[in-house]
Amino acid sequence: MRSMPRAPVSTPVLLPDAFTPAARRALVRADPVLGTLFKKIGAFRFTRTPLHSPFEALAHSIVYQQLHGRAAATIFGRVCERVGKGKDFTPQKLLALPDATLREAGLSANKLLAMQDLARKTVDGTVPPLARVRRMSNEDLIEHLTQVRGIGQWTVEMLLIFRLGRPDVLPVDDYGVRKGFMVLHNLKEQPKPKALLAYGERWRPFRSVVSWYLWRASEAPVGTFAPPEDS
Repeated sequence: MRSMPRAPVSTPVLLPDAFTPAARRALVRADPVLGTLFKKIGAFRFTRTPLHSPFEALAHSIVYQQLHGRAAATIFGRVCERVGKGKDFTPQKLLALPDATLREAGLSANKLLAMQDLARKTVDGTVPPLARVRRMSNEDLIEHLTQVRGIGQWTVEMLLIFRLGRPDVLPVDDYGVRKGFMVLHNLKEQPKPKALLAYGERWRPFRSVVSWYLWRASEAPVGTFAPPEDS
């Protein structure tokens, strides 16, 4: 008996390719104030950093927490010199190193514990391999990866947007996103995360795109996008 042919598996369209002119028009129809935002900011100049290893990407995030970029880059470079670079940067190699060796690279005690927890959870499968990560939903990835010490929801949301190119992520706890919304709407204070989440429902399925524009808007002075309410 001849088997039925399998339906082709559709590949999700990721950022920046997902933000087409049709998607832009749909966003403006759903929320007309975005039209002003898009015109003021200009083209969607989004660059995705390829994700080759969830372990490496999350280790990078841990090192960079609460540090200036140059200092964090120096420390992460020293960690890589001790663990290995590229494909050699593995959880097994990190776990094989003495604590003192990693502390000498510049890791604080808390970051060392977080890196070791990340390595153990990568080995035991809590942190999924890359092929599975690409198939998992945003919600499932947040649930899995936030089990790692030092990895919160915001860190996973940044990975979803800038490493995986997921088009529908709204990091409502992000200072820049909330400030950008305040500037865009000429508000006196930033919205609460819950209120922003509710408002952002109209931006689905392109909330990552709006977040990117709100980050740009956060750098502008209040009144850039709308006149004062009492004018």
